[in-house]
Amino acid sequence: MYVCPFFFATDTRLVFSNKNVIFVKKKIMEQIVENLQKIKSQLLDNVKLVAVSKVKPNEDIMAAYHAGQRLFGENYVQELAQKYEQLPKDIQWHFIGHLQTNKVKYIIPFVSCIQSIDTPKLLSEVNRLAAKHNRTVDVLLQFHIAEESTKFGFSIEEVKEMFQLHPLAEFPNVRICGVMGMGTFTEDMTQVRREFKTLKSYFDELKATYFEHAGYFKEISMGMTDDYLIAQQEGATIVRIGSAIFGKRIYNKQ
Repeated sequence: MYVCPFFFATDTRLVFSNKNVIFVKKKIMEQIVENLQKIKSQLLDNVKLVAVSKVKPNEDIMAAYHAGQRLFGENYVQELAQKYEQLPKDIQWHFIGHLQTNKVKYIIPFVSCIQSIDTPKLLSEVNRLAAKHNRTVDVLLQFHIAEESTKFGFSIEEVKEMFQLHPLAEFPNVRICGVMGMGTFTEDMTQVRREFKTLKSYFDELKATYFEHAGYFKEISMGMTDDYLIAQQEGATIVRIGSAIFGKRIYNKQ
């Protein structure tokens, strides 16, 4: 019986290829766990880690999950909704990207925290839809602290005006737990530290003025892969870290 040698050659290459893929994936999973453990060892006990998993596959998230990570952050509504359906239900999902009011409905049934409340309109919509689902949703007020105009967020004056026009009692289905901000994308860590100090001062002012007796108003979310240690020094209680855990992101070209 004649057997084509090309079949065997091709089949062998496929076997080796599959073994290589499995080996590489195993190494990636091991690296994620190692990265996660290293970062957690650097964080104070009162600092929570949100693992930013945007555009990362479920298997990468599960590697962190099996290592004990439960807080994950996503930037895109559709991606978050899909991952919620596909992944374990004890994951606490934080939405950290810019959120349009017409997309709140897709995440409001399950999201643990929306860190990016940046307009009164968005806060009102989250409150309205949370009430519809019989939920109280944790949120953070996002402040614009960076020099970059492309970043979103309130000014401190806008938040004061919002609370003058709309007392906290108007939002019974949201729990404002603190503040969030992003530093400027720069190598000048002195500038970044200054911006983090600004966010901390906003937190202190809001706490003293509006939330003095609210124990839940305690979160300062700031610091990412390049500056989370500085953020921690300046009072962060939440850091949002992605590429230092999962590696650099590869975005699909549209």
